[in-house]
Amino acid sequence: MTAGSTVLVVDDDVQVRRFLRTTLAGHGHATVEAGTIAEAIDAIRRFQPAVVLLDLGLPDGDGLAVLRALPAEQRPPVIVLSARGQEGDKVVALDAGAEDYLTKPFGASELLARIRVVLRRGGGTAATPAILQVGPIRIDQPRHTVTIDGREIHLTPIEFRLLLELARCPGRVLTHRQLLSEVWGPSAVEHTHYLRVHMAALRRKLEADPARPQWLLTEAGVGYRLREPAA
Repeated sequence: MTAGSTVLVVDDDVQVRRFLRTTLAGHGHATVEAGTIAEAIDAIRRFQPAVVLLDLGLPDGDGLAVLRALPAEQRPPVIVLSARGQEGDKVVALDAGAEDYLTKPFGASELLARIRVVLRRGGGTAATPAILQVGPIRIDQPRHTVTIDGREIHLTPIEFRLLLELARCPGRVLTHRQLLSEVWGPSAVEHTHYLRVHMAALRRKLEADPARPQWLLTEAGVGYRLREPAA
């Protein structure tokens, strides 16, 4: 995790805020705290935190209102921390623009790892490099080629675009709707069978054992993520 980052903690539970403040301070980070949607929006505008840890059950409404209140370009990356563990809740939060989702209770180590991932990629706002490298997978956009450990893999145009979307933000879950909209267009967001077919094809080409994927991971009922290599 980048030392010295400011983290906004949005939760109405004082004990949770204290735990997060202590955990983050132990890794060199300043914290700003908010207990309501209104306070959170004000804190984002005033302090411009590097990342926001957002609870959904706030006294003045659903925490997702924080995401919806700010344009994407003005919003820092948000990790939802919520007791709501249903797949539907995760899908809604990720589709609304959250970078990640952790279900309470969670361990400090897992939370810190998720924050490190978000901070390393700068919230996904930077321009995509011409060449992306994720573990053994190398994507050369100008040449439209993919190699694994130097061995070129032939992908169809759809497979290439699907892999590219995942590689732009390794470690982040992309929902079915997000992937379908980006690769096939907004009119295809309900056609999840497109994803199943093409993800199966990608795994056959990229994974040593497609039945036990190490890179193209499924988040059941939510979407997919390209595993980020351990630092």
